[in-house]
Amino acid sequence: MATLLALAAATAPAKAKPIPVPADAAVISVSHAAGGAPIPPGFLGLSLENSAVIPYTGSDPRALDPVFLQLVRNLTPDQSPQLRIGGDSTDWAWYPVPGLSKPNGVRVTLTRRWLAVTHALAADLGARLIMGVDLEANSRAAADGEASAFERVIGKPWIEALELGNEPNLYGTLTWYVKPDGVHVFGRPADYNFQSFLGEFGSFATGLPGPLAGPATGARGWMPLTGEFLAAEPRVRLATVHAYPVQTCELPLSSPLFPTVAHLLAPQATTCLADGVATAVALAHSRHIPIRVDEMNTDSCGAAPGVSNAFVSALWSLNALFEMVRVGADGVNIHTYPGATYQLFTVTHTGRRWHASVAPQYYGLLMFAQAAPPGSRLIATTTVNAQGVTVWATRGRRGRTRVLLVNESPDRRTIALNSASARPATLERLRAPSLTSTAGVTLGGQSFGTRTTTGRLAGPLRIARLTATAGRYVFTLPAESAALVTY
Repeated sequence: MATLLALAAATAPAKAKPIPVPADAAVISVSHAAGGAPIPPGFLGLSLENSAVIPYTGSDPRALDPVFLQLVRNLTPDQSPQLRIGGDSTDWAWYPVPGLSKPNGVRVTLTRRWLAVTHALAADLGARLIMGVDLEANSRAAADGEASAFERVIGKPWIEALELGNEPNLYGTLTWYVKPDGVHVFGRPADYNFQSFLGEFGSFATGLPGPLAGPATGARGWMPLTGEFLAAEPRVRLATVHAYPVQTCELPLSSPLFPTVAHLLAPQATTCLADGVATAVALAHSRHIPIRVDEMNTDSCGAAPGVSNAFVSALWSLNALFEMVRVGADGVNIHTYPGATYQLFTVTHTGRRWHASVAPQYYGLLMFAQAAPPGSRLIATTTVNAQGVTVWATRGRRGRTRVLLVNESPDRRTIALNSASARPATLERLRAPSLTSTAGVTLGGQSFGTRTTTGRLAGPLRIARLTATAGRYVFTLPAESAALVTY
């Protein structure tokens, strides 16, 4: 027996020696247990203004822009895309109703062609739509006519919900329209509040086909009232809120809400942003109602060139979306429209071809879609010496683990990722020349170039292969970049 034991010891493979790790390396450990609800299909969606639909798709419902369609599909592979159509233009739009005068604040007329194009968009993508209905015009007849046209032409099977109004918390404080003599007109009196909205919503909702969505607010003071809203409106089957971390309107540069690179990378813009909707999420779920942040992007007011259109917005998107997963949101719609500083892409049609120039932020959305596929669950991580590096991890249905690392710092870091897996891992990088770069972004070495005619990444795919030694993957994480490790 002693001889056999000695022989076994002599022939056993030697234990692998740990790879030397610098003393300043960031050490990451991932939990074995997955926690939280599975990420639902269609978690990552888009939000479009009414006025953005035809510029993105073209005006022929029989031949929609294939580049735009592909850019939408990229974000929800093998899923039904979630599209919210509304935004500010929800309360600026109407569908002409015989015998009814156009409301004064209306500046967008929804035509039969617009409806046909929107139907084709939903049908071509297999999408689910949240359609905004004008509340600020304060006309039940106009709202009923608009909703009826949506259901009749776009088609009820494609409509997830009708969202009545947009950010009603601003009706009494934000100009609805300006008269020819320069007088500013507000949609409601200055004392308009949540209770005022609740009464109006109930009155308008009786004439609308269900299901409904709301309250479509971004006001933190209204978030704790979500439960009261849902209790009063049983036909609301989808709760919706909005979230923006920064804005330029009437704020000094020193304000943490003013859009700068540093402010967009601060916890205020990601962790605190999600914490601000967490109460609404909990209240909706207590009533078994799903809730989407159906309008979110970087800055809510004004323009922020060099921030919202730069690579920093891609890193912000990764952290902000995962923070929304953390607080339990059932989905997020990233807002975009032509002319916005934060537009995800610019679409043009020349000759017989469609082209798109893709913004840096879109690359961040693509990486999130890879890191958080449907059915995966957020899992806990622990870090040591990882200042400036944010870590997220998910585990999929078949046990595949994905670890996303976002290095917001100006320093290159060595990462030591502890893992119980002996499998080789893959490493994909999201990079740009700098945080303020508006071009030169790559994901896995690929890009859309200066413009794309396919809507697909192009170029050689560069995915590194990592081998675990002594239960640890060791690799470098360049400054101001992100990486996705999958094993």
